[in-house]
Amino acid sequence: MSTVDQILDKALRGERLNLEDSVTLFESEQIEKIGHAANIMMERKHPDPITTFVIGRNVNYTNICDTYCTFCAFYRRPGHAEGYVLPDEVIFQKIKETEVVGGTEILMQGGTHPDLPFSYYTDLLRGIKRRFPNITMHSFSPAEIRKMQEVSEGLSLEEVVRELHAAGLDSLPGGGAEILDDRIRKKISRHKGTWREWMDVMQTAHKVGMNTTATMVIGFGESMEERALHMLRIRDAQDECIAGGYDSKGFLAFIPFTFQPDNTSLKRERETPEAYLKTVAIGRLVLDNVPNLQSSWVTMGPEVGKLSLRYGCNDFGSTMMEENVVSSAGAVHKVNIASILQLIREAGKIPAQRNTRYDILKVFEEGTGIERDFVMQN
Repeated sequence: MSTVDQILDKALRGERLNLEDSVTLFESEQIEKIGHAANIMMERKHPDPITTFVIGRNVNYTNICDTYCTFCAFYRRPGHAEGYVLPDEVIFQKIKETEVVGGTEILMQGGTHPDLPFSYYTDLLRGIKRRFPNITMHSFSPAEIRKMQEVSEGLSLEEVVRELHAAGLDSLPGGGAEILDDRIRKKISRHKGTWREWMDVMQTAHKVGMNTTATMVIGFGESMEERALHMLRIRDAQDECIAGGYDSKGFLAFIPFTFQPDNTSLKRERETPEAYLKTVAIGRLVLDNVPNLQSSWVTMGPEVGKLSLRYGCNDFGSTMMEENVVSSAGAVHKVNIASILQLIREAGKIPAQRNTRYDILKVFEEGTGIERDFVMQN
């Protein structure tokens, strides 16, 4: 078996890490050494000392869900008194507020609602695009896409994705990946589908020209091998996207974070910041074909988020003007744009606003005086 030093040297020589290498890193306690190598890899991909972020808003259009994940504190069963579907006009108002403060991205996600027809989603997307043609709709998880196919009266997965794309869906976020291995998925979300079903949605999106992101949630009791397999399956799918020559660039970012157990029926100890930082660093070393690694300050807090910029992350994620899902499970970290600028600068980086495709829109040089609070409460 290779030592940690040998594995890190292998990665820095440009050789791909295999399953055994990845498991060895996950089992290691040499977190700072792994992080140092990951930082070198990040600087090779992103030589300018810039850390990006996007001004975006989460819109949780419904909390009604029939997937019943044990780790979720957000959903309500169909028929529950606290269940809701936001009126279209409320959604439009939230998007308008986002545009007013310079936002460019809407991450619209909800539960797998069994009673909303497929036309609900396509009509809503068209309505949004008519009113807000410059907003990027980075919306709907693979589980939601699968539910749309289920209620679509016979459409194939590809037909569903193509219709959504034509209606105004620009990009697909990687929610619901959790751990891409069926042993753990059957334990925590047995109605959500296999890892292969999650990946099929993403690869279909790549085929029709949409970019996506990939998430990973640690802390469900998964093995180190299952964590490693998760990353390798993302890497393999990205290889297939590149080989397919699609217009899409596939997975634009990898976003790991930790399970938030509060108010859920799945009782587990929180993962440590060290476990999170190690996962971030290994992600940078293993996922050599995914360009961006996003910090998860929402779950880990701003200070750990800042530290992750030395462990392979080149992006600070979204301003999260509104977020209800992980906050329902006890993640209550909120930052505004002034805080993001400060945290990025404290990490020795130059902050820059990007769009969903990771094109830089504005670089915030020191002393610009941009201090406006872009975080809005519900």
